[in-house]
Amino acid sequence: MLESVFRCKWSLTVYQLLAENINRPGEMVRSVEGLSTKVLNDCLRKNIEFGILKRIEYNEVPPKVEYVVTPLGEKFIRILDQLKELQGEMNA
Repeated sequence: MLESVFRCKWSLTVYQLLAENINRPGEMVRSVEGLSTKVLNDCLRKNIEFGILKRIEYNEVPPKVEYVVTPLGEKFIRILDQLKELQGEMNA
């Protein structure tokens, strides 16, 4: 799971966007230079498969889709934050 998530260099960016309440795919693509819709969709799909993110579809016209972090995803992201802190301590 870790290898697959980290192979997608955009996963951490997606988590950051969600933390900033940017949860719609179009908003995500517009918010990050170099991020394409195809790559974003692949990244989101992987994160959904692992249970880190959940896709919410609204029955509206035009269709509205949002992504949210699951309880498992919150735990996973906390661990990533701790690893980031540890890396900072090691580099200090």
